[in-house]
Amino acid sequence: MGTLTDLLAYQKGFNLAMEIFHISKRFPAEEKYSLTDQIRRCSRSVCANLAEAYRKRKYPNHFISKLSDSDTENGETQTWLAFALACEYITQKEFDLLNNQAEEVARLLVYMMKNSEKFLTNPV
Repeated sequence: MGTLTDLLAYQKGFNLAMEIFHISKRFPAEEKYSLTDQIRRCSRSVCANLAEAYRKRKYPNHFISKLSDSDTENGETQTWLAFALACEYITQKEFDLLNNQAEEVARLLVYMMKNSEKFLTNPV
């Protein structure tokens, strides 16, 4: 199966988190402990939960559960992106780009959940 970083979902999730990090640097200071912190944390949690899932490949139910957690964090990221757009911290173009990337990550995670046997270390 390769390594964690070989997973397309991980690569795309990591890239999205890094783009969000760079864009969020220009958010207002008063958002530091709310929107900025939240969007950075949940976007990074997508990969963190995927890493946990990767380590749980021996246990199908745990693997799928951690993938689901990753997908949930990805959904939260999309919600914070919507707030960033509504607050006019990002442009519509930036929102569309980032949100489309998040949708792609979601599709990859759902694929992994539906086809978990392809990713397990000991398929049943």
